[in-house]
Amino acid sequence: MLTITAINAFNDNYIWVLQPGMLSQIYVVDPGDASVVIAYIEAHRLVLAGILLTHHHRDHTDGVAELVAYVKQTTQGVLNVYGPHNEAINGINMPLDPRVTAELSPPFLEHKIQLLSVPGHTAGHIAYHIEDALFCGDTLFSAGCGRLFEGTPQQMLHSLSQLANLPANTQVYCAHEYTLTNLKFALTVDPNNAALQAYARQAADLRAQGKATIPSSIALEQAINPFLRTDDLNILSSIKQRFNIQDPSKLDKLTCFTLLRQWKDIF
Repeated sequence: MLTITAINAFNDNYIWVLQPGMLSQIYVVDPGDASVVIAYIEAHRLVLAGILLTHHHRDHTDGVAELVAYVKQTTQGVLNVYGPHNEAINGINMPLDPRVTAELSPPFLEHKIQLLSVPGHTAGHIAYHIEDALFCGDTLFSAGCGRLFEGTPQQMLHSLSQLANLPANTQVYCAHEYTLTNLKFALTVDPNNAALQAYARQAADLRAQGKATIPSSIALEQAINPFLRTDDLNILSSIKQRFNIQDPSKLDKLTCFTLLRQWKDIF
């Protein structure tokens, strides 16, 4: 059994802790802040066995060097740092290319990891699928998706399609608590979606109690996330109205996604 715990960092980041069974060894995903990870490790008497990185942005990677030094000082060990092979991230000693290596079996984790190439937010972004859990960094958010800083709309659409095709019960562990902001946009685009309306109420209640809205699930995102539903007639209607498109034949899936992302960028 894999226990997954969130460590809060900065304003809205989640650093995910993966602890297999009753072992004291843990892995962390995207540790942008070493201090909160070290505090968690010492409070729970754990041992950091490895780091999983999804992409190079500093709020996901700035803690790596300090954690490598911490492990060397406390255990005299070498910390395994996994991450995309084609992004410049200091500290990676286990570079990953999902096109070459589809699965990973890290020490102590006791679970195989499916590696997914999901460019769009960044050029080399990867995701980790472990049993029924998906660690997708800044590619898929609850009710939204990441900005396109380096990739193309076509790349991001393909990446999101990959994730949407994972088993419906897959739990989605994204890296930020952006849900309420994303839901405001989703409700603007798809105001009559009953599932979306219900989820917006649920998410607002959770945040009012200081609780996380994450994890989400693939099933939920398929029902409420406009970026996974660009062929929905209601969303198409909103896009046509927003961009004053008279000819529906111009709205293929890629064009719809591109326009939807442009709309969200200035929302």
